[in-house]
Amino acid sequence: MQSHTQKYDPLSQIFHWLSALAVLGAFVLGPGGFGRLMRQGVDPATRWDIVWHESLGVFVFAITLARLLWVALRPGRPDFELATWMRWLSRGVQLALWILMLCLPLTALLCLGGEGHPVTLLGPLRLDLSDSVGALAIAHALDWGDVHQFLGDLIMWLAGAHALAAILHGVVLKDGVLSAMLPGRLSR
Repeated sequence: MQSHTQKYDPLSQIFHWLSALAVLGAFVLGPGGFGRLMRQGVDPATRWDIVWHESLGVFVFAITLARLLWVALRPGRPDFELATWMRWLSRGVQLALWILMLCLPLTALLCLGGEGHPVTLLGPLRLDLSDSVGALAIAHALDWGDVHQFLGDLIMWLAGAHALAAILHGVVLKDGVLSAMLPGRLSR
């Protein structure tokens, strides 16, 4: 087993925990029946849950792109001795989480733009992409609201499995995997 002092760099830890909190916040604040509300003429800017959900979604997309850049540039990462099946499962879940953090905001843009709605952000800033997104054939190929909701549920299930695996490593296996992502004093 590797040393328990092996850790991710502070910027990787910050990116990880900000992403986790933003994804969780966006999920919790995701308005049920969003499409129905829009078809009934509800202005997204009048609903704080929608404004926060969409703002967090844009934040998740931006921070995911920044994280990917950092992963390419960072000096290295901890490498733990894991059973082959555990290493493959871990990489598969992590890859799925990365893909979902990119695809969820894109499906939201396809849904909103395809139905002619702007993205409503804090401020109240509105990003109207409906002309450009609505002109794309893919914007009308599926019910992107349903796809977005399904992917949102999926990311929460995978993130929950990821968290449970981290707790297993920290409490049962005590191999340093969990503490590698915990900041300073929390990792002791």
